[in-house]
Amino acid sequence: MTELVRMCEAEGFTSVRTYIASGNAIFSSRETKARVKARLEDALQSYAGKPVGVLVRTAAEMDTVLAGNPFPKDAAKWTVAIFLDELPPRDTLKTLSGQKNEAVRLGRREIYVHYPDGMGISKLKIPAAKAGTARNMNTHRQARRDGGGDLGAAQRTAPFATATPRRARYGPEPAGRPCCRRANGPVPRP
Repeated sequence: MTELVRMCEAEGFTSVRTYIASGNAIFSSRETKARVKARLEDALQSYAGKPVGVLVRTAAEMDTVLAGNPFPKDAAKWTVAIFLDELPPRDTLKTLSGQKNEAVRLGRREIYVHYPDGMGISKLKIPAAKAGTARNMNTHRQARRDGGGDLGAAQRTAPFATATPRRARYGPEPAGRPCCRRANGPVPRP
């Protein structure tokens, strides 16, 4: 995550830090969200050699996501907000497949999901989420507690996400870039 910090600092963002190895960068900037997003996407594309989508939320928006969690009494580690650039499509709930006992609710620019049995065994597919990136409520809460700045979430962790940007699929490790393995894909080491 050292590279992500360096990229953010090179773009002029201040008080830059990352939160766990999740692709979350917390920083301050006086620029518009659109400008921050464009600058980070350009920097990540230069680094990775292919487009990497970025989602940006202000501190106030992150607070709204936490406050809007429709599953506040459920386990935070099994409750996620899937961040999107735009409103979830109106037919999002109708297009779900593989749903067993997972609960899904729409937010403003998020899709909230509670996985009572955990994410690892879930067969739930949310077509509207393929252009998003998920963070569990523990990550949100801790990032806000540790942060105080704005949160920029680069797709999942890997600046070499393949297929469409922000898609939770990963390709082979890029040559010359050492990685370790995690359950959700390769994680580049600094």
